[in-house]
Formats: sequence, C-alpha cells, structure tokens
Amino acid sequence: MRLEQYFPIWDQLTADEQAVLNQAAVKRLAPKGTRLHNGSADCVGLFVICSGQLRAFILSDEGKEVTIYRLFERDVCLFSASCIMSSVQFDITIEAEKDSELWIIPTDVYKNLMDRSLAVANYTNQIMASRFSEVMWLVEQVMWKSVDKRLAGFLLEEANLEGGSVLKITHDKIAAHLGTAREVVTRMLRYFQSEGMVSLARGTVEITDPKRLESLQKS
Repeated sequence: MRLEQYFPIWDQLTADEQAVLNQAAVKRLAPKGTRLHNGSADCVGLFVICSGQLRAFILSDEGKEVTIYRLFERDVCLFSASCIMSSVQFDITIEAEKDSELWIIPTDVYKNLMDRSLAVANYTNQIMASRFSEVMWLVEQVMWKSVDKRLAGFLLEEANLEGGSVLKITHDKIAAHLGTAREVVTRMLRYFQSEGMVSLARGTVEITDPKRLESLQKS
C-alpha cells in the first residue's frame, strides 16, 4: 500500500513534495486497543488511515470518556499532530477500535509542507472545519438530546458499521462512546429489551426492531 493511494490531495502536490512525503512517512500496524495518541502528552504526526477503524475521544479528569469522531480508510487525523496549530489546544486521545494500518507523517515534515503549499494549507483548513463541525454536533447532542435517543442512534450507527444486527459490545464501551454512566446505559438497554427493540446477552446487543429504534431516534 503506497501513501499516494490514501493521501487525498496527492495529485495536487509537486513532485518534490511527493518525494518528501514518501521519504518521511512511516507505515504502522495498530492492533485493536492500541493507543496511538495521548492528548497533549505527545504530538505523533499526521495519521493517514489505510485500513481499520480509529476512535478519537476526550477523557475527563474523572476518567469518563466521550467519543468525538471515528476515522476510517482514507481518512486523515489532524489532531494527532495538533502541536502544529498553536491556537488549538485539544486533549484528544486516539485509539484503534479495530486492527488498523496507517501511515504516519512526522509533524515537522507536515508543518513545513503546510507552510509552503497552498493546497496542503487549504486541505488542512478543510479538515479543521470538518472536525469542529463534528464536535459542535456532539455538543448539541449531549446538551439537547435525551440518552434514549442518543443510544438508539448509536446502536443503529454500529449496526451499519458492522454490517449486521448483532453487536459485540459491552455496556461499558457504549457508555464510553456516549459519555454517560454504564448504569444509565444498562437501564436504558433493559428498557429497549422490554419494548422488543433489542435482545441482550453477555457482551452483545442484538437489534430486533431497527424501525422502532429509528423512530425513537427521530422523535
């Protein structure tokens, strides 16, 4: 897998810029559960995802997590190189949700490229705008949408990602995604089960009535 297959604006770079990236980028395999970036404690570099699935989340002082966004094949993760943006301070943690393969472009290399290439600078701004939109959407969900609606939407999203109705996920993990307590998730899932929308077993949630979940999400 070559970097040029996954870097979205490769064709807009000069031959010299392409050569710099090819020489500097490092390929990494990240097994499921690997922490790739730990907030402001490191500034690893720009991630270009070849395969798999990454999760970006915020961790509170009390240890509570909330998922901000996910990254898939051909996505680019800018916040893993957040130190290049002095005006932006985000303590975001990034981990592999599935076995993943990615290219890492060193921070100094990408910053130099961004400073001299209008195409790269514009693309970086587009990424920033997109991620901030996702963060604002999340804030809106947390502030104005009830847990049952958020949970219904999350289950439907998971089913779409996994390509099936049986989700191998714990209540703790769901709570981490939603930024709420495990007890709240357990209570809500049991209610969903009593209403025939899901079926629960140890470590799994099976969606049995997706139409009702979708209706609940939109209500």
